[in-house]
Amino acid sequence: MASDHERYLQRLIDRSIVTLGGDPAEQLDFLQSLVTNDVSRAAPDTLIYAALLTPQGKYLSDFLVWRDAKGNFRLDVARSQATDLVKRLTMYRLRRPIKITHAEHPVTVVWGNDPSAGLRDPRHPNLGWRLYDDDTVEGAAGDYDLHRLSLAVPESGIDLVVNDTYVLEAGFEGLAGVDFRKGCYVGQEIVARMKHKTDLRKGLVRVTVDGSAPPSEPLLTTDGKAAGTLHSNRDGIGLAHLRFDRSVGILSDSEGKVFVEATQNSRNTE
Repeated sequence: MASDHERYLQRLIDRSIVTLGGDPAEQLDFLQSLVTNDVSRAAPDTLIYAALLTPQGKYLSDFLVWRDAKGNFRLDVARSQATDLVKRLTMYRLRRPIKITHAEHPVTVVWGNDPSAGLRDPRHPNLGWRLYDDDTVEGAAGDYDLHRLSLAVPESGIDLVVNDTYVLEAGFEGLAGVDFRKGCYVGQEIVARMKHKTDLRKGLVRVTVDGSAPPSEPLLTTDGKAAGTLHSNRDGIGLAHLRFDRSVGILSDSEGKVFVEATQNSRNTE
């Protein structure tokens, strides 16, 4: 974590930018009908966090959205998900006069002392800023993966599992990634039902980890009951998708090589 007098930065090489083209009003109507958040708030100086879901409400991809000076939408998405995202957006486009393209585009992330440049990441007040242009910022080399883990911010395709994760269980409400007033979008009915008609029994929580394991490692209680799954983890910090009624106490993998304990107040929605 950075103090008030420190600034850290890292260049992320595994990102792509998906760009929409055509009439800006048409782009807004199109994207607004598909994703979890209100993208009308996206602007050249404002990032919005959102996701695309299946009709059954399961996660497909997540991205940070802004608009350029001409009003075109841009989506900062994991490179591993960019091609599939373009295909799905193209499928939903039908006959709309919208162009959808993508290109690999490294992103510089900055956290700690305010760089007076870039766009602030909306997912957590301490997560930092993202630089998409040629802004020059001074700072020490940082470890962004460890930084986002310390803030319980999930990673695309690792903590957020395609065709499996439900975004409310992944803490999207606390991450400013879902709007419950914007109207219909793909998977909206399931998200609304989970919000208003059920109590979440499982979720993504920050954990302390003794040992290390690859993502998707099953976790068990001391009496051998399935408790959930450990996802990204390193240097004693991790994120795990757990049953809340089995998250108290020490959990372990089946071979007893990794031990996990949920940290206090670890639900992202709190």
